[in-house]
Amino acid sequence: MKPLSLRLTHRLRRFLLLAALIIPAVAGVAPAQAAPASESEMSLYTRIAAVNVCISRGAGVEFDKAANIAGETIAQLIKGQHDGQIKQVGAKALTIEELRRGSVNSAVIGAVELCPKEVPADVVKKVNDALKQQGGK
Repeated sequence: MKPLSLRLTHRLRRFLLLAALIIPAVAGVAPAQAAPASESEMSLYTRIAAVNVCISRGAGVEFDKAANIAGETIAQLIKGQHDGQIKQVGAKALTIEELRRGSVNSAVIGAVELCPKEVPADVVKKVNDALKQQGGK
């Protein structure tokens, strides 16, 4: 059985998600014209995803599951808030699958930077090698 604090956290997340979906519909709020996610918004979303992976891993969640949940969260956020558009990528809206792949990758890269001890050693090596090849480190 999950600890009480973890069960409450899951319930709170579900409540907040439902509230975010239901309140605008009930209040009759028309959706605003979505602007593509800016570079600063993408940096924030990446950081949020990385922190989510670090927290999940600290709570004992399997790495792949933690990265996928963090990536899905960010993918859904970009899809919902920005109609799948990212300014750095161009004018074309990305599919949810494209957003998922990119968001999971961003979450993993961010986790390697923020909490490398919570990331499997082989993943840390792959990320660092890829960043070196791109001139990122």
